Amino acid sequence: MATATYPPPPPYYRLYKDYIQNPKSAPEPLLPIEGTYVCFGGNYTTDDVLPSLEDQGVRQLYPKGPTIDFKKELRSLNRELQLHIMELADVLVERPSQYARRVEEISLIFKNLHHLLNSLRPHQARATLIHILELQIQRRKQALEDVKRRREEARRLLKESLGTLDGQ
Repeated sequence: MATATYPPPPPYYRLYKDYIQNPKSAPEPLLPIEGTYVCFGGNYTTDDVLPSLEDQGVRQLYPKGPTIDFKKELRSLNRELQLHIMELADVLVERPSQYARRVEEISLIFKNLHHLLNSLRPHQARATLIHILELQIQRRKQALEDVKRRREEARRLLKESLGTLDGQ
């Protein structure tokens, strides 16, 4: 009985057997999927939109609208979370059978915090990209200054060497 260390290659490798001699013989790649699709039994969409808490069946604890003060709301939810955790500890000591409601409230606060943080992701990505581009500009300016400095140094050395050769 023979066993293989690795499984055989997938059968579509044969589509590329003449690729070295004729690169155009390979099949064209599939076009990207647009809209919704099913993957591992779940429905997904290619639209990059953060669903609202109501769409997810979660009560929203912070005000609705396009002008949300994220810093204020995150601090408020954080304080509320701390209070609920302290209340949970109190309930666990005094009335252990009534902990489930407190855990649900804490879960709701965490979901709201998570949603607020996820809505900040595009801003974070934009700020990160701006920072990276600024660093690139700074490095290029430094490299340019270094080239100019070395050019001037080379000119100075050439003048000195010409002066030395003329003086001989």
